[in-house]
Amino acid sequence: MENIVTDANFKKEVEEAGEVVMIDFWAPWCGPCRVQGPIVEDIAKQFASKHTVKVGKMNVDENPQTAQTYQIFSIPTLKIFKAGKVVENLIGLQSRETLVKLLEKHSAA
Repeated sequence: MENIVTDANFKKEVEEAGEVVMIDFWAPWCGPCRVQGPIVEDIAKQFASKHTVKVGKMNVDENPQTAQTYQIFSIPTLKIFKAGKVVENLIGLQSRETLVKLLEKHSAA
């Protein structure tokens, strides 16, 4: 997956993005994160051609500032942003269907 989000580029990639953005907050040692990762990557490919949703991943161990700012206490956590504001906060492993439904809802509105 190409869109790796860091403390350094979070503002540009997420808060200033003109589109809906979903960020997967994860860590390499997290078992459920390793299950969630391929689902998120598949969704990123699905929405890439539509240009309505951007999907990114942030390693919380390497980017503690953003993780603290957005109160990431459990992983995986997925947050969906619209106009730079959190519109969905999902904690724990999420199904592909749930994520697609939420992204379609927010990108259509």
